[in-house]
Amino acid sequence: MTEHIVIAFFCGRGINLKDEVSTRVKLSILAVGLLSFTGILIETSMNVTFPTLTKDLNVSLNTVQWLTTGYLLLTTIVMSTTAYVLKKFEPLKIFLFATLLCLIGSMICFLAPNFSVLLIGRLLQAIATGLSTPLMFNLIFEEIPVSKLGLYTGLAGVVISLAPALGPTYGGIINKIWTWREIFIGVVPLIILLAVIGWLSIKGKASGTQGISFDYLSVLGLAIIFSMILFTFNQAGSHSFLSKQFLIALIVNIAFIGIFVWYNHQSKRQLIDFSILKLPVLRLRLFSYFSLQFINIGLSFVLPIFAQTVLKLDSAQAGLMLLPGSLLGAILGPYAGHLYDQKGATMPLLISGFLITIGSAIFWFKSANLSLFSITIIYIVVRLGFNFGFGPSLSDGSMQVQGPQKSDQNSLFSMMQQYAGSLGTNVLSVVISATALTSDSNFKTVLGTKNDFFLLTILSCLVLISVIYVYFRYEKN
Repeated sequence: MTEHIVIAFFCGRGINLKDEVSTRVKLSILAVGLLSFTGILIETSMNVTFPTLTKDLNVSLNTVQWLTTGYLLLTTIVMSTTAYVLKKFEPLKIFLFATLLCLIGSMICFLAPNFSVLLIGRLLQAIATGLSTPLMFNLIFEEIPVSKLGLYTGLAGVVISLAPALGPTYGGIINKIWTWREIFIGVVPLIILLAVIGWLSIKGKASGTQGISFDYLSVLGLAIIFSMILFTFNQAGSHSFLSKQFLIALIVNIAFIGIFVWYNHQSKRQLIDFSILKLPVLRLRLFSYFSLQFINIGLSFVLPIFAQTVLKLDSAQAGLMLLPGSLLGAILGPYAGHLYDQKGATMPLLISGFLITIGSAIFWFKSANLSLFSITIIYIVVRLGFNFGFGPSLSDGSMQVQGPQKSDQNSLFSMMQQYAGSLGTNVLSVVISATALTSDSNFKTVLGTKNDFFLLTILSCLVLISVIYVYFRYEKN
């Protein structure tokens, strides 16, 4: 069902697309997009299986959550290299390599006898997603005319935004009918089909890396920083936000960031051209893009756990409650992109900011009285807000740069979008754990979830403020 919806979108059924976008281009974007969709779908489908995995694999919840956090972390690190990779290798070679890793990873996960082997399989899939998502946007930026850029980034946003919410539904149903292992084997036929479509449709050559050497130290630096940030918040979950462990980790993390900034300022090698962050509109659009994905992935992690722990729903019910919002958001994504093409960024981003703020605030105020029905309705509001802003934030960010810097912008946005999911999962789980340190364990999930909703409400308000600021500071005049 999901694949048919996305195929219909990308092939232009029911959407008024001009003839200058060929069927070959549509199919190439479809193949790469659905490969990304598959990786993200599996990632979020595992969230509802965590209670089962802790028993089957005899590990703690804090350990098993690394199936999501570790996956997203490695995906982020891989994405940090794609500004170079997209210039060095042909698109088809990148796609086939990613497809092979996704297939091998799925088989390893299906057969995994223990947690360590399962994690290895997930990390192979992380590399595949880390390559395919930037490749999808690179194909859009390279082959889609500017007049249709918003529409196609909206369609790509459907792939990225629909998968996180459909994942719990898919994982919950499969886990209830069979076991968590069938989650991985169920996508194998799709992966093989996408390999064939991509082989026949993806064209293009590498743009070349003359004069550019790969910056291994920057990759290492980003890996350390991203890992340290997660470690820092883990200290808060274990010892509280006021503990000396958290404060020491925070100071060390700030020091590493300072060293990394100094190195990139001095080095002649480039991983990503971070000078594009000097562009204020691009910087603020990146903030919106990051924050929207933080909220999106964070809710897809918190809500199923809340539903199973507090409301005593089964995994299938916990997943299905996110489905209406996911489908409505998917339908809205292309329209939000079309609205961007016609009216510019301000209108869709304002609508996005208002809706996610309202939805997050309602979650916060009603956290003690949430039900299956109320979660479903409120989540629809948040998902509509997410899809109104996700694609236009990326589209408007891409319009701030030209030429070779497009690859840098694409890599930077993809990297931070992915890390937003990793950080969102980590931070929101840590907030629940930190709440448990000062609360009765019977109420820790309710109180921790309320604190999560408060954090998301503040973040949503900041997104709205950034949109208003850009309009009055840079666009109105």
